[in-house]
Amino acid sequence: MSRPPQPPVYLERRSYRRRRLIDAIRLLPFLGFILFLLPLLAINGSDATGGSTAWGGLYLFAAWAGLIALSAGLVRWLSHFDDDEPEEGPPQ
Repeated sequence: MSRPPQPPVYLERRSYRRRRLIDAIRLLPFLGFILFLLPLLAINGSDATGGSTAWGGLYLFAAWAGLIALSAGLVRWLSHFDDDEPEEGPPQ
């Protein structure tokens, strides 16, 4: 017994973009972790302090502020999608 061919499964463009945007928001903490570790990776053997403490503080503040701005922008962009769209799930 062969089964009839199933139509390809795809998501509507709007739903697909919304889900990818949510995935991008979920990756922000990992981006922040990497950005905050970069100053530690930049320390070379000859200079144990890794440069000026002031520049390191400014870098961390800029990375922190950039992550906040990026997350606010992504959430604002996500709010443009209709909240009343039914979530796609298993048929009931």
